[in-house]
Amino acid sequence: MDLISYVEDKFIERKDLPEFSAGDTITVYYQIKEGEKTRTQFFRGVVLQRRGTGVTETFTIRKMSGNIGVERIFPINLPGIEKIEINKRGKVRRSRIFYQRERTGKAARIKEKRM
Repeated sequence: MDLISYVEDKFIERKDLPEFSAGDTITVYYQIKEGEKTRTQFFRGVVLQRRGTGVTETFTIRKMSGNIGVERIFPINLPGIEKIEINKRGKVRRSRIFYQRERTGKAARIKEKRM
């Protein structure tokens, strides 16, 4: 075992987050510091991708704010993440759905997985 993986396993705590993948609609609750105050803000959107492995894993979420698309990249081990809620499970055929960026309206819908 090399030194980097040893330090990652030993010192970086892993969060107990639900399993989600591309196409799922999730809500991420995270803390924001403004001066000395902290508050919780949420970001709800569709997961476009999960990238990386282990400690360096990140995921990208996209939401529409009016007519403008807003994307945000979150590290999985971000200390500010309080919780992640899965709102809908999406049925997509690829792991990175960047084609959603060009789609609007009815064309941007993702089929829902039945549970």
